[in-house]
Amino acid sequence: MFRKYHEKPKSRSNIRLYLGKKYFTCKRHINWLCGGYKFAAKHGQPLPHKCYSHKTPLYRKLKNVDMYLQTNKVINLNLAVAKINHVTIRPGQTFSFWRMVGKPTRRKGYAEGMLLKSGTVITGTGGGLCQLTNLIYWLTIHTPLTVTERHRHGYDVFPDSNRTLPFGSGATCFYNYGDLMIQNNTSQTFQLVLEITDEFLKGAWFSDRPPEFSYSVYEKEHVMQSEFWGGFTRHNVLHRKVYNRATGNLVDDEYVIENHAIMMYSPFLEGDTKQ
Repeated sequence: MFRKYHEKPKSRSNIRLYLGKKYFTCKRHINWLCGGYKFAAKHGQPLPHKCYSHKTPLYRKLKNVDMYLQTNKVINLNLAVAKINHVTIRPGQTFSFWRMVGKPTRRKGYAEGMLLKSGTVITGTGGGLCQLTNLIYWLTIHTPLTVTERHRHGYDVFPDSNRTLPFGSGATCFYNYGDLMIQNNTSQTFQLVLEITDEFLKGAWFSDRPPEFSYSVYEKEHVMQSEFWGGFTRHNVLHRKVYNRATGNLVDDEYVIENHAIMMYSPFLEGDTKQ
């Protein structure tokens, strides 16, 4: 389904990027105030029933990326986790990542970390928080919660080195208009529990009632294709199988999200066998 050609990315002037960022940042603040949301809040009382958990390593060896940026990333993750750990989403409420975390600034203790901009690695204050939104998104698509806003990078920067999750299974973030928002349209209450150890960023969704379903997320229609302007693009669709926990029976196969990205590496690198 991805055989149509995709345009070569357009470069924009710094002034246009600056003004665009200001516009969308203000628009987001207005949306938070006037959008009619009932926002989730932190709640210390733990909920008893685990729905799904996952962990990701804090340190990875990435080509041409200094390790100090990953050390700084852990500093940034600790600050953000402190803001949202034990956030509780009651029925009808919405979780907004950036509304809870706030703007990552040096004054708040955030350090220079790795950021991705137009397919290149740069440094910036608060860099590395995408690992947290990636984790939260992956956890959430294994629950009945509804992701109402999610973004991903338009560029696929690193090859599939030891990838364990499907391509496009994360969520990027950029303050404040690139948000991750999750709505609770169920009759249950959910609580996000996060932990940072020496090696891992860990997370889990808990609920006030035993979960009725379990979920298995997988990719379909994965393809890498050449474009007329000389580059390569990558595409897939994520689905999830829904199982009744009591019986183990498959009850549904649901569409999750469609992903498209411009590849910043050769699709024929050794070890990258997905076609």
